[in-house]
Amino acid sequence: MAAGQSGASGRSGGGENRLVSLPLSRIRVIMKSSPEVSSINPDAIFLTAKATEMFVQCLATYSYKHGHGKESKALTYSDLSHAAEKSETFQFLADILPKKILASKYLKMLEKEKKGEQEEEDEEEEDENSENGSEDEDTS
Repeated sequence: MAAGQSGASGRSGGGENRLVSLPLSRIRVIMKSSPEVSSINPDAIFLTAKATEMFVQCLATYSYKHGHGKESKALTYSDLSHAAEKSETFQFLADILPKKILASKYLKMLEKEKKGEQEEEDEEEEDENSENGSEDEDTS
């Protein structure tokens, strides 16, 4: 058992690379991009890579089992998006994996938002005008 442990964490370089699929050098670069990080233990890089792989596997498995891709035996973006939207576990991914919509629907949504904002501004101006008008009456 001790030999297995030292093989996974004791070797830096080639040994660990065979245990994970993600490139450790890329993970190191991402981790070092944080201004608070000055040095990174190689074990931390390895564990981050392994945890990331396990998370992606869990997300893919859940999305496949609970999605429509099961019918076509394929995992689709909409399956991932649905999992992010419906599962509490993956809710934090909802902004990263939004549902796909047509550009025309998106433009209509933007127009509605602009109209809603314009109506709110108009109401605020009316409220301000009516308040200013009543104050003028009180002072005369």
